[in-house]
Amino acid sequence: MVKLHRERHRTQRIGWLRAAVLGANDGIISTASLIVGVAAAHANHHDIIVAGIAGMVAGAMSMAAGEYVSVSSQADTEQADIARERKELAADPEHEHAELATIYEQRGLESALAQQVAQQLMAKDALAAHARDELGITEFASARPIQAAWTSALTFTVGAALPLLITVFVPVARLIPIVTLSSLACLALLGGVAAKTGGARILFGAARVTFWGALAMALTAGVGALFGTVL
Repeated sequence: MVKLHRERHRTQRIGWLRAAVLGANDGIISTASLIVGVAAAHANHHDIIVAGIAGMVAGAMSMAAGEYVSVSSQADTEQADIARERKELAADPEHEHAELATIYEQRGLESALAQQVAQQLMAKDALAAHARDELGITEFASARPIQAAWTSALTFTVGAALPLLITVFVPVARLIPIVTLSSLACLALLGGVAAKTGGARILFGAARVTFWGALAMALTAGVGALFGTVL
């Protein structure tokens, strides 16, 4: 008997990886941009720190709420499709068998083999077979709202902590360049790690997130300098 080994594929990481990368990126970019913008408006050290803390808390909750609502909507759609498929299987199993066999034929199986595969898979778990092969709903890609919400909130907080800690210990006079450069370095590192984990090009992954982070900080610094006042 052939001993099967368990393979690990990158698609298994899609759910948590997306939420983690999005949360950490947003935490660094939004908090660093907020700090740079407020500093460019000539605010004092205490006010900059308060703004950074408020931005971190508000951003973490916003990420959690946004991910939960978004992924919950996806989960609702998946459950509605599965419920409809369950009714169709109960009402007309022959048609559903033919539908599944047609899918396998379109993927390259001969008609007789497709019929046999559809019959055997439906005998084992008809709903699971249709959910996977007709609806495209798998265990790896199914929506998990709570996981996405907590992952986004946690990683946002971790990302936001970096520019916030720098703000606490760095004098106001050197705050903008140090926060900007350190945040861009972390964004590049995070983008490279995320690209490697997802199987993409590392340099491209690092460059794209660094570009958007630099743009965000430049724009908020410009707004702060434009509307700020020297006390």
